Amino acid sequence: MRLPGTRYQEPGWEEVRKLLGQCSLAALRGEGGARPDLRDDYVERMAAQLLAQRHGARARAAGNGYGDTVYELAVALVVELRARPADWDTLCAALADDPPGDALLRKKVNDMFAVLRDRVDADNYQAACGRPCSPNRMYAYRMLDTAYHDIARVFADWRAHRAQVGAILGREILDGAAPIEVRQLRTIADCRPEWVLRWSASLEAFGGGPGPLHTRSKRFASLKTSPDKIAAMLREIGDYEQLSANRDQDWLQDLDDASAWVEDYWRVLQESDSAATPGPDRILEAREDALDLEDPQPDPAPPDAPADSADPADPRPETLGLSVSLPPGYLREAAAAAPADGKIARLLAADGLPVRLAVFARLLGQDDDVYPDAWRDPATGALPTMQQLAALAEVSLPTLRKRRDAAIARLGAAINDKRGSDA
Repeated sequence: MRLPGTRYQEPGWEEVRKLLGQCSLAALRGEGGARPDLRDDYVERMAAQLLAQRHGARARAAGNGYGDTVYELAVALVVELRARPADWDTLCAALADDPPGDALLRKKVNDMFAVLRDRVDADNYQAACGRPCSPNRMYAYRMLDTAYHDIARVFADWRAHRAQVGAILGREILDGAAPIEVRQLRTIADCRPEWVLRWSASLEAFGGGPGPLHTRSKRFASLKTSPDKIAAMLREIGDYEQLSANRDQDWLQDLDDASAWVEDYWRVLQESDSAATPGPDRILEAREDALDLEDPQPDPAPPDAPADSADPADPRPETLGLSVSLPPGYLREAAAAAPADGKIARLLAADGLPVRLAVFARLLGQDDDVYPDAWRDPATGALPTMQQLAALAEVSLPTLRKRRDAAIARLGAAINDKRGSDA
């Protein structure tokens, strides 16, 4: 589920919760445990534990659709404890009696962070929309999103759940064609409030327990008698999910983040230090000799050759393609399919094939009808990702992006010059 300003309401939260629970076991088993005056110590220990796990598969997994990783979301939530001492005090009170076992300790920590994430997302929602929002309202949004997905699951297999589908729709479902509502339910915005109310009522008979709107809890009492409010909340979730889904394309092309730049920077510094000459630096006197006094001569021009030509016996193109899950011979076939005539082809002739494909992906998108089949990754049917293209070019991802942007700027300048000459 996505809403303006939220970051913790998508399925990636499960991995964030597990990472926080795993690190909290080590942090709280240290000196002091959980006491109100040790909140800052806990935050520091958690930051160290998360930092040690940052390269793990779980920490590097996607946490939401905005490009945040599980590690980044977990660190941000831990830091929020400094500004929200009430949640930490609640945890300390729950653990004050006896030292709990690992399972109970993990549950108490998960409860604290579950409440904290709704507080954080509710505050960010208010800042983004200017409308009031409480943690309970954020919980209600999530409940309605869960209700929609369960209704969609039941509708998709309506023959096996004919009785429950009938209870949700309020009529008997006969054998034959699928109910029209099954085909009408495409997104959460198409879900009707009366379906949600009947779905909650049907769970006691078909789900093993009362639904969220039919329990003794008063958390959703206002929603139970307000179908219009349910409809408005469902539409809001659907509208923003449709709006924000269009922004995912940029993340699919550029999956890296600032950490890639920092790691590349430190790698270059370390290589420079290891290659430095031992001993103190010595600056030699600059002297001119006969070669310095001669006029500079231009370098001989290299023989004309296509930018993507390669020795047929050279196995490196095959190895590069296989290393990024592309089919054998991808580079040769893609280069052969590239058009050799046309103004754009001439302007990009000096750039390698990976740079040209990155330019097309940026300007036209990953999947355009004009792309030949030889350019496409058979696994996705679209152009290779920026990571794959960087591996084919044997450069880092930031370097490939810099070359791509330079080529795009060169194309724009050429087009502007053409327009000026025509005028």
